[in-house]
Amino acid sequence: MIARFFRRGNARRSVIEALHLRVNAASREAALYEVLAVPDTVEGRFESLVLHTVLMLRALDRLPAPAPDVAQDLVDAVFLQLDAALRELGVGDISVPKRMKKLGAAFYGRAGQYGPALDARDGPALRAALARNVFGRETVGPDAPEAAGLAAYVQAADDALARADLDGLLGAGPAFPDPAASAPGERA
Repeated sequence: MIARFFRRGNARRSVIEALHLRVNAASREAALYEVLAVPDTVEGRFESLVLHTVLMLRALDRLPAPAPDVAQDLVDAVFLQLDAALRELGVGDISVPKRMKKLGAAFYGRAGQYGPALDARDGPALRAALARNVFGRETVGPDAPEAAGLAAYVQAADDALARADLDGLLGAGPAFPDPAASAPGERA
């Protein structure tokens, strides 16, 4: 059903905008910051956006066409958002391309760390990557409470998104779990 509408320009833009808004909403869920201790800073919000976008891209990567086109359009929308955010923060026109290049490298670097850890279901590697990237601490061990809670959430989100088909992702929206359910004291 969605594939038919996806071929039309305005409908395609609307579908991508809606998906982008849902990924943004998931990345801004209050429990990520209040319960799972993601820093509520510009950097922390960037990390959360990257993390949720990577999770969505992984889900789309598992699906047949037109999912690859959706994935590319989503990446384009995220980077347009980042460009606009830099400009709103007062970064000058001359500096924006350099900053965007750094943000792109950070995005793909994190995708390269999270993806293999999730594929292998390697909890310690995922916790270490999250501790380093999200919490900015090389010295935080992979068993740190904040890294453990966020890793549980990320694994649960990846598992939930893996069960969705393209119509489910684009129609009803991605099924991100409640971050509060992954708090260190909440898991079974």
